[in-house]
Amino acid sequence: MILSMLGDKVQVKHGHPQMKAVVTTGIGGFERLSYRDVPIPVPGRGEVLLKVFAAGVNNTDINTRLGWYEPSVTGGTEQLSQDGSDRGLRPKTEPGGWNGKTVFPLIQGADCCGVVVAGGDDVNAPAIGKRVLVRACTRPNGFGSLDTVWLGSDFDGAFAQYVTVPASEVFIVDCDWSDAELATIPCAYGTAENMVQRARVSAGDRVLVTGASGGVGSAVVQLAKRRGAFVIAVVGRAKMNLAQALGADGIIAREADLVAELGANVIDVVFDNVAGGGFASCLKVLARGGRYVSSGAIAGPLVSLDMRDLYLKDLTLIGCTAWDEPVFPSLVGYIERGEIRPLVAEIFELKDIAKAQQEFMKKSHVGNFVLLPPQ
Repeated sequence: MILSMLGDKVQVKHGHPQMKAVVTTGIGGFERLSYRDVPIPVPGRGEVLLKVFAAGVNNTDINTRLGWYEPSVTGGTEQLSQDGSDRGLRPKTEPGGWNGKTVFPLIQGADCCGVVVAGGDDVNAPAIGKRVLVRACTRPNGFGSLDTVWLGSDFDGAFAQYVTVPASEVFIVDCDWSDAELATIPCAYGTAENMVQRARVSAGDRVLVTGASGGVGSAVVQLAKRRGAFVIAVVGRAKMNLAQALGADGIIAREADLVAELGANVIDVVFDNVAGGGFASCLKVLARGGRYVSSGAIAGPLVSLDMRDLYLKDLTLIGCTAWDEPVFPSLVGYIERGEIRPLVAEIFELKDIAKAQQEFMKKSHVGNFVLLPPQ
């Protein structure tokens, strides 16, 4: 029986086993995060049930709660206030997510480290009892299609004691990392590895990474360095030493003029999840045939593009959301061979998610925040 495997701390209310979870009830501030008892999900066809050991905190969690993905919102995520309100960013129409309208209530959480405790009736689950990571970006129509379904955005995620996921999306990881360290990997490093692979980064490339102290940015620094690139990181002055410790070959202060610091036409690949007013400078520093890669826009989604930079320099603009098939298996290999290292900025209990997000939004950290559900 599935529920007999869940441990001694399962509560039963009205005949249904219960778990603790953070339920996002709709668009708004921290008042929309409800820590409550909900039924433990039962795995369906093709699914497995995981006991969650640790879950990471990402920009996506906050942006979805605030409705930032809806097209009527034009401001950057740095405008979000520390009290969790939206400072006028709230969408004017039906709030959108990555794949259209976000359906609430929703258990968020794209980063999941846990153990497989059960499988659906049709699942032969050799991973039962094994510690795993979950590939957050599923490709329901195969890797020949760019359609995506995301853990914690399109179906209930890891901000809970238990979660059900497709059996095809769990990956056994054999390493000595802590649960919290593993929980820093899926969303940030999956996104970063996807960007690095699509940009075809290779030894000798001169790479510029904006927002290099964030989860994705710091991951890009590591992943580009393991390919032999010369990496220049753009960070706040207070984080310069930490960026250098990540392996960056050069450091530029966030407020600096990129063209004045680097010169024009000198960079092979720009990884830019900041966008906003700095976008134009990113194209100026790219060499002819250079690649601009993005999976975010924390300084603002609307940018100014001089088309002459694009076509006269034969640039390639690469947008990255759907993870390609080699991405997650590659990451697991890097972990098991000790080729990357996790960056745990701070650990919180799941019930303290509002405090964790508030600290996260200060952007004074390097790396990732992690939530631990009750065990």
